[in-house]
Amino acid sequence: MKAEIITIGDEILIGQIVDTNSAFIAKELNNIGVSVYQITSVQDDKTHILKAFEAAEANVDIVIITGGLGPTKDDITKTTLAQYFEDTLSMIKQ
Repeated sequence: MKAEIITIGDEILIGQIVDTNSAFIAKELNNIGVSVYQITSVQDDKTHILKAFEAAEANVDIVIITGGLGPTKDDITKTTLAQYFEDTLSMIKQ
């Protein structure tokens, strides 16, 4: 089984933070016998995210998406992936 890790965030690409998430995830995947095919970092850009996810889906069995700072008010990842899967987001009231 092959996996790709996609990190999304300008803060990763400009060196504002170090991507420790991918290293941790890759190690854990290897521990359970999943080969990491590629780690890709992309900008907070809808087109870039969609292209990266489409390419990963064509090459691997598992796609794991992580970010740099976590969800922010201007985060577009959830809505972009909802579009990719032709789905909608809904709020759960607690």
